Amino acid sequence: MSDFNQRVYEIVSRIPPGRLCTYGQIALMAGSPRASRIVGAAMLHAPPGLPCHRVVYRDGSLCCGQAFGGQAIQRQMLEAEGITFLPDGRADLKRHLWLGEE
Repeated sequence: MSDFNQRVYEIVSRIPPGRLCTYGQIALMAGSPRASRIVGAAMLHAPPGLPCHRVVYRDGSLCCGQAFGGQAIQRQMLEAEGITFLPDGRADLKRHLWLGEE
């Protein structure tokens, strides 16, 4: 496992329930601000138990259909944690964005 992936997994492990982080924010926190796609690739190989469902696209869109059994499953997981969604189906980042504090 690469050092970058280890940093990504450590950051994702700290995202609290009811909060979201974007791929780009994780890349920035991991020291590679232009590596959001690499963060996405790392999520495909994440260790079990990591709260990858709390990572979304920069506009609040949910992950591709490959992960979690589809977007509907990811949405259910997030709603169970209290995440709210906008009328167009995107997660409400204004209410739930996590910037690494807490």
